[in-house]
Amino acid sequence: MSDLFQDKADVALIRKIWRVMERAHWHSFQVLTKRPERMLEILSKPDLPTLPNVWLGTSVESEDYLDRINMLRLVPAQVRFVSFEPLLGPITRPDLSDIHWAIVGGESGPRARPMEAWWVDELRDAGQRQGVAFFVKQWGKRKKRTNRLLHRKTWDEYPRDGATL
Repeated sequence: MSDLFQDKADVALIRKIWRVMERAHWHSFQVLTKRPERMLEILSKPDLPTLPNVWLGTSVESEDYLDRINMLRLVPAQVRFVSFEPLLGPITRPDLSDIHWAIVGGESGPRARPMEAWWVDELRDAGQRQGVAFFVKQWGKRKKRTNRLLHRKTWDEYPRDGATL
């Protein structure tokens, strides 16, 4: 597991990986990056087709990184997703247009900062208003106390259109 679109990932290697994912069409792949601008640059080339079994996403930890969503919207993909993890602060009323899936998770580890329920509520509500599937992955520091529950409900929605996991 790594960021496929990190600067050190050679474009030739990305093409090889893309071809493997294309040949393995019965599998669904989730490709997550903190560099959606590089993803856009590489995947806009005509020799890399949009693959229905490859879901493309970006990480957004706080409002400081909302521009990544704007860039992701431009990436050719059948399914686009945002991983709000580790969620380090509130993100109020994000624009999730042309996004199909929102995943939320807290920070884990011995020095993890807590994630507040109202931060998760904001993202869930934005997703519901905009027709985006919503998935709570983990609470991080509060994991043992709450597992994946948000207000006593497990949120494990997946996008309706596109590949199944």
